[in-house]
Amino acid sequence: MEINLIRKSGKFNFEASNEAGFTVELDAKPAIGGEGKGFRPMETLLVGLGGCSGIDMVNVLTKQKEPLDDVKISIKATRKDEEMPPIFDVINIHFDLFGELSVAKVERALQMTFDKYCSVSNILGRSATINFTYTIHK
Repeated sequence: MEINLIRKSGKFNFEASNEAGFTVELDAKPAIGGEGKGFRPMETLLVGLGGCSGIDMVNVLTKQKEPLDDVKISIKATRKDEEMPPIFDVINIHFDLFGELSVAKVERALQMTFDKYCSVSNILGRSATINFTYTIHK
């Protein structure tokens, strides 16, 4: 795995690219001179958590032959602002799942995702509390 960053403009605006050529822009918060031209680095960690857990959860539900029509993921996090560096304290991740899904299979898929498969949640969970919830929309 390889990621490369180049400074695009301003003081803190970077563009990150992966080996496949996909890009994401990063910037610092305005309070320290950022210009709002991209994700802040801590936000990209939450994007990684949402993507990793979403992919793993969909994979488990697919293997269980559950009819998942769509999924939306929202994440809210707080940081330990009194510490330096201010790492995440609590991360709440909510899954809105669409389809005629079994509650038992959804709960099993999410438990497996967070306990076993999602490497990002396993990394972040070493320093923050991660809570997950879900709603099934039929």
